[in-house]
Amino acid sequence: MYRRYEEMPKIKLENSEEIMLSDSTIRDGSQMPGIVMTKEHRLAVYEYLHRIGIEKLECFLYNKRDKEVAREMLNKGYEFPVVTAWSRAVKEDIDLVLSIDGINETGILMSVSDTHIFDKLRLKSREEAKAKYLDVLDYALEHGLNVRCHLEDITRADFNGFVLPFTKEIIDRSPNAIIRICDTLGMGIPFPDAELPYGIPKMIKELKRIGVKNIETHTHDDFGLGVANSLAGFWYGANWSNLTFLGIGERAGNSELEKILVFLITRVEGFEKYDARILTEFARYMEKEIRFRIPRNKAIVGENVFAHESGIHTAGVLRNPFTYEPFPPELVGGKRKLMIGDSSGTEIIRAKVEEVVRELMGLEIKVDKKDKRILRIFRDIRRLYDEEGRRSAISDDEIKRYVEKYFMFEPVMEEEK
Repeated sequence: MYRRYEEMPKIKLENSEEIMLSDSTIRDGSQMPGIVMTKEHRLAVYEYLHRIGIEKLECFLYNKRDKEVAREMLNKGYEFPVVTAWSRAVKEDIDLVLSIDGINETGILMSVSDTHIFDKLRLKSREEAKAKYLDVLDYALEHGLNVRCHLEDITRADFNGFVLPFTKEIIDRSPNAIIRICDTLGMGIPFPDAELPYGIPKMIKELKRIGVKNIETHTHDDFGLGVANSLAGFWYGANWSNLTFLGIGERAGNSELEKILVFLITRVEGFEKYDARILTEFARYMEKEIRFRIPRNKAIVGENVFAHESGIHTAGVLRNPFTYEPFPPELVGGKRKLMIGDSSGTEIIRAKVEEVVRELMGLEIKVDKKDKRILRIFRDIRRLYDEEGRRSAISDDEIKRYVEKYFMFEPVMEEEK
């Protein structure tokens, strides 16, 4: 029977032991319009990622603040997240990485779509772009760096004509290089029969066919498929996914760390290594300190994720939370909220009354939902919505007043009569 979380079967992935997560919140996330991350913000994000158990993060090294953040993260001496850099395909950027003791890996941006090669970089040919990228790659390798090759805008590039042969030259130079699939404008599609350059599954299969050992997805959410494409990456053989917390990033943002993390923990075998219990706290920090507004219905960490109002849902949750909650609130550090509103029934009113009596009078009572006092409260609340145009939920203070009226004062009045 499936009536408890632990009874649900978990999905088996062949490469689950190889799967790891990297984070770009303080790199890609900091580029989100309207977001400013101070040194303190970035270090706090690093601490949260450490507590969760994320394996790696990437950071810029371009200004004084970037360098200070990198050095302070390294000075903490944590095993995870490993601090890595992000570079353009210029030797000066590689020199910046080499100037920071303790950073042994960098990503190198290699734009592979024609619009990036010809319009953004203003190069004369694909061959010129390839030569430029490989020259910088060789320079990084000669200086002992581990590399990630960020194939920017790959889902709008000539995959078979340019990307695949170019990637073969990369892994001929560095067999263990991580090839990052950068779905820069969210054009990727997670379905196995989707054609290249859009199909993430086919792309990964082709990369593995030519001998790529390490594949990482970095998917944007312009069409709302970021998480689906990240998961498709794991399904078809990618061993890394690069994410941002809350999906912050440019335009529609990135695939969300918290969604991938909780999916792996709750739905897939073998991911006990991560600790999601601080996700809600992390989200509130981002909201308060970095001023990133989180929608109430945001999956995993939104205010409404464990909030229930309708009669059917609240009754189900009161009897067995498994009925209408996909995982326990405690898993992500959240709290269940039972609310009374326009769609509520007598079951939630009964539960709220018992809770208030316990708080006000220190009494443990059991009330039937058909109790006449519960029905009176229900009628009073219905009148607020049906006749007075109420547009908000009933607060706990209002429920207290109903309890005082119908459970404390009225019985006394009846005795005096």
